Amino acid sequence: MSHSLTANTHPVLAEHERQRCEVWTRVMGYHRPMASFNIGKQGEFAERRYFAEPGPAATRQADRAACVGA
Repeated sequence: MSHSLTANTHPVLAEHERQRCEVWTRVMGYHRPMASFNIGKQGEFAERRYFAEPGPAATRQADRAACVGA
């Protein structure tokens, strides 16, 4: 490769050094690559919203609020 890494920079790759990243997703109980989806399914994938479960601190606060309200 023709680049060097320092603490504050990222490597700059030439086109011939780059590699395409394949994205897989779970659909109907099995995994499939996004490249095999039709354009409509790719659009649905782009519109997905992901659930982030609250951590232990948020759970404790919710438990306290439930106890106070009871």
